[in-house]
Amino acid sequence: MKTNGARFLESLGIPFELREYEVDPEDLSAITVAKKIGMPAEQVFKTLLTTGGPHIYRFAVIPGDAELDFKKLARAAGLRKAEMAPLKDVQPLTGYIRGGVTLFGSRKPFPVYIDETAILFDKISVSAGARGTQLILSPEDYLRAAQALEVEVQTADLTKSAASEGHK
Repeated sequence: MKTNGARFLESLGIPFELREYEVDPEDLSAITVAKKIGMPAEQVFKTLLTTGGPHIYRFAVIPGDAELDFKKLARAAGLRKAEMAPLKDVQPLTGYIRGGVTLFGSRKPFPVYIDETAILFDKISVSAGARGTQLILSPEDYLRAAQALEVEVQTADLTKSAASEGHK
């Protein structure tokens, strides 16, 4: 299925693979998606819409097996604080539903913060803009496509370390 994400990459001449999978609406976790498309969870990146206050939004792109560290995101983005955008705001702002959010073709382009581990892999997977469809491409091409959105794009350490997981 051609998605807005796929069309955007095609418009830039960026090579990618579309991989479709069966969606379970009860389990939209990136770890489940990774199993279904046959890739390690740390290579399947989830795109989260976060907010730093009224009308301040940022995309955070992190490995599927990791948890976003809001303090690290706020520091990287120069915000006082960061938290998940309310679910009710995600579709009006991006045009996508939970489990299908991607940077590409979003209604509004927001600054993008990508976990630094993305560049460690030959290929990463991100949502194509619809549940059940993933884009697989090189991290360099992903960054290039993100920069084509003409927003700030940064890689940073955005995830909670395993040591801090137990001290919530």
